[in-house]
Amino acid sequence: MEYLSIFVKGIFVENMIFAYFLGMCSYLAVSKTVKTAVGLGFAVIFVLGITVPINYLLENFVL
Repeated sequence: MEYLSIFVKGIFVENMIFAYFLGMCSYLAVSKTVKTAVGLGFAVIFVLGITVPINYLLENFVL
């Protein structure tokens, strides 16, 4: 059971690559027009608005 816990922590909890990927995704997808930049900004806000509560519940009640 300890190995499974280490595996889950390494992939989902303490993974620096996943933690910084969402922020870099917006940076790498720099758009040339304001319309697409606003759309990308709303997409990031939407994704974070859904994933942050799910991550909170997973971290506090599952892991």
